[in-house]
Amino acid sequence: MSNTSIRFIQIAHQITAKTAALLCAPVCIVNDEEIIITSTEPSQIGQSLDCNQLTSQENLIRIPLTHNIEMGEIIIGQSYSHEAIPSRLAHAVVELVINQEISQNHLLSQYDLRNQLIHDLLQGCIKDEIITLRQAKQLGVDLTQPRAVILVDALDYIRQNNSSKYQSIEIARKQKTQFLINSIVSFFHLPSNAICADLGEGKVCVLKASNTKNLDPWANSSDAADGLGTSWANLSALKRAADALLLRLRNDTKASINIGIGRYHPGLQGLAQSYEDACAALSLGTRFQGWNRVHCLAELGIAAFVGIANEDTKIDLAKYLLSPLDRDPELLETLDVFFSENCCPSSAAKRLSIHRNTLGYRLDKIASLTGLDPRKFDDAVQMRLSLLLRLLHTESSHSSMRP
Repeated sequence: MSNTSIRFIQIAHQITAKTAALLCAPVCIVNDEEIIITSTEPSQIGQSLDCNQLTSQENLIRIPLTHNIEMGEIIIGQSYSHEAIPSRLAHAVVELVINQEISQNHLLSQYDLRNQLIHDLLQGCIKDEIITLRQAKQLGVDLTQPRAVILVDALDYIRQNNSSKYQSIEIARKQKTQFLINSIVSFFHLPSNAICADLGEGKVCVLKASNTKNLDPWANSSDAADGLGTSWANLSALKRAADALLLRLRNDTKASINIGIGRYHPGLQGLAQSYEDACAALSLGTRFQGWNRVHCLAELGIAAFVGIANEDTKIDLAKYLLSPLDRDPELLETLDVFFSENCCPSSAAKRLSIHRNTLGYRLDKIASLTGLDPRKFDDAVQMRLSLLLRLLHTESSHSSMRP
C-alpha cells in the first residue's frame, strides 16, 4: 500500500462508495499487490486479499481499475439481499462510476494546475508574461489586477484531529485546507478578489487584489505614502484587511492562525517579491511577536533590519519609516544631530542652537509623524539604522552616476 499514490486512493474511495450504494453490495479495491486500499468494511483496509472475509471467492466479481500508471481491481461481493448480481450489470455500473470519476478528476487536475501556476509565480519562475497570462485565464485566475500576497499559516488547525480509519491523513488535510480557502474567499466575497493556493505544511497563499478600489473598505485618509511609489501604497489598508481576516479564520477554525503580508510590487514578477516580503514577515513575526497576529515588515521593529537578507528591502523599509519626515528637512536634521550627540538633549540643543524645550517639541513631532520615538531605545535603533541606510543608498547612487 505504501507504493499507492494518494490520488489513486482518493479515486478508489469514491468508486467503492458509489458502486456499493448502486449495487447494494460489499465492495473493496485492491492495488497491484492485492492489498486492500479501500473497502466498505474499513477494518479490512491494509489486509491482503487472502485475508478478506468479504464473501466466498466464487461469488466475487473482479473488474480491472487503471489510473495513469497505477493498476488494481474492483472486487464486488454478493449483494446484501443475497440475490445474484449479473456480471454485465456490475461492469456497466462500474464503468458509469469510473467515467464520472474521470470527469471529476479533470477538475482536480485543474485545481492542481492552478496551484502549480501560483507556485511558479511566487517563485518567480515566469519566462513569458503573455503566455503566463493566457494560461492563468484558462485556469480562471485573473492576474490583470494589481495583487499583494497574504500568507496564512494554519498548521495548528490542519493538524487537529486528523486521525481517522475512514480516510487518509492527506485527504483530511486537503479537506481542511479547502475549508480554510472557502472561508477566505467568503470573507473577501469574490474568488477573483482573493485567489488562493495550497502551499502545503498548513500554509495558504492569498493573491489579494490590492488597488485602492478593492481595499477601500479598510482604507482611511492617513494611508497615503507620498513619494514611495507603489511598493508601500495601500499597505496600511491591506494590514487592516488581514487583521479582519484573522478574526474570521480564528472564529471559523477555533485554532491558532498567523498571517504575514507582503507589499504590492508591479508586474507578474512582483508577486515573487511580495511573497518574499510575506514569508520574511511571517517567519520573523512568528519568532519575535508570537501567534494569532498579522505580521508585516513595517511593524517588525529591529528584527526586520536584522532578519531580512535582501538589502534593497532594508533600504525600502528605511525610506518608508522616515518618509513622514521628508517634507520637513529641519526634523531630519534634528534627528541626525540628536543621534550624533548620543541622544543627549542638552548637547543636541546646543549644537542646533535651539532651546532644549524646542528640541523636545521637535522630537515629539517626529514621534507623532513616524510612530517611532527617538528617545526610546528600540525606536531609536530603527531610526538610526534607517538614516544610515538612506545615506549609504544616496551615496551609492551618486557614485554610480559619476563618469
